[in-house]
Amino acid sequence: MHAEISPELNNRHETTLAAHGERRTKWVVAITAIMMLAEIAAGQWTGSMALLADGFHMATHVAALGLAAGAYWFARTRAKHRAFSFGTGKVYALAGYTSSVCLALVALLMGVESAVRLLHPVGVQFGEALPIAMLGLVVNVASAALLDHGHDDEHGDHGARDEHHHDHNLRAAYLHVLADALTSVLAIIALSCGRYWGWSFLDPLMGVVGAAVILHWAFSLCRGAAGQLLDACPSPEDEERLRRALEAIDDVRVLDLHLWDVGPGARHCIIALVTSEPKEAGYYRERARSVLDLSHVTVEVHRCDHVLELAG
Repeated sequence: MHAEISPELNNRHETTLAAHGERRTKWVVAITAIMMLAEIAAGQWTGSMALLADGFHMATHVAALGLAAGAYWFARTRAKHRAFSFGTGKVYALAGYTSSVCLALVALLMGVESAVRLLHPVGVQFGEALPIAMLGLVVNVASAALLDHGHDDEHGDHGARDEHHHDHNLRAAYLHVLADALTSVLAIIALSCGRYWGWSFLDPLMGVVGAAVILHWAFSLCRGAAGQLLDACPSPEDEERLRRALEAIDDVRVLDLHLWDVGPGARHCIIALVTSEPKEAGYYRERARSVLDLSHVTVEVHRCDHVLELAG
């Protein structure tokens, strides 16, 4: 026997989630691109490595945010396409994985350039560079607030949800902007110390620190996106909790259980179980959904008069 939830429910939920993030992401792309050009130009003009590092770091965010906006567009326009059996949610993970790889490469380049300037210092116009860095921080904080407001809107009518219900594409964009805000803070610290105390070594040193933080964050994002792309189990604890709940019914034994995420708000599950007193497959499906928030469930029920012997 089979029971499954229509994938149209999943498509509709994905569309609702994406609508909150797509508009805000496009605005942040435009704002960040303008500030990126200003910081890179100012860094070249003043000779500040911290400011250049922040500008190049912001360039990676423009690319990442552009990928996020493109992912929203692709997923939205193909949400009901029959070629995507489980919807287009993994487009977000693919965009996140790609942006994280690019982010890691830029961080490595930024770290190398900063290390070179530590060994071979160059003159920095601290007074001219400092206001640009402060403006960059203001832009980053405003962009983070814009994206964070979108995240609040997403959950405003639904209350608290499990982690897998978050729009990970929007979350990635939000973290990109927060990381950029961090490098802006580092640049301001370095430029201030250089201007008022003559600690010019802090400028390239902050570039190294920023590169290390960005690299760590990029690997973390890459690992998370790869897990979804490879259909890794999102939570062994949830899987075990679901197994225990099903096996608490009569003499049910779970033969096979697969749990995986296919996008924001879209956790799917396939269950095969055996029992000597089989009920309708829909009964087990609803029990599973009472334990976990599942957007698509397939249940196979097999009858066996000797379940305990089979389990042994």
